[in-house]
Amino acid sequence: MNKRAKLTTGIVVGVAIGMLGLSFAAEPLYSTFCRVTGFGGTTQVATDRPEEVLDRQVRVAFDANVDPAAPLKFRPKQAHVDVKLGETMMVFYEVTNTSSKPVNAMATFNVVPHKIGRYFNKIQCFCFVEQTYEPGVTVEIPVVFFVSPDMAKNWQADDVKGITLSYTYYRAGEPQVSARLEGASAVN
Repeated sequence: MNKRAKLTTGIVVGVAIGMLGLSFAAEPLYSTFCRVTGFGGTTQVATDRPEEVLDRQVRVAFDANVDPAAPLKFRPKQAHVDVKLGETMMVFYEVTNTSSKPVNAMATFNVVPHKIGRYFNKIQCFCFVEQTYEPGVTVEIPVVFFVSPDMAKNWQADDVKGITLSYTYYRAGEPQVSARLEGASAVN
């Protein structure tokens, strides 16, 4: 094999390995990008509550969806709340396992308008981890959130009077026998 053929082969192999590596890195990189920027309505996770509460209010509406493969009923306990920027709010959703077996499920989430994702912060949420729901049991599950006062500093968010927090539950892997839902209370 001549020198030029070896160089071409080396470049092609290098590009193929590089593309394979990027394919494995794409999801974590995209996920990180969405969390940092709020792209696509991805909400933020907060550990601390804001110190400042502004007079400006927004209405936060709640949406609940279930993938057809998940035998669950899922709904918000209230349609909406009016919250001041920086005010911490706790709301509840309700989920019922309609099957005769435990169901392991995971909720995905976003907010609309998408440009508000960077300002919508969750402190506590059932969506952070997979949950196991026992057959026929209805459980109330909390979400603790705030809309950052920093939203008031962004002129592009001046037109936002309402935000919709939307969840979709999907069936996850096999349920853990001893798994329990933290912070939830059984209704039945």
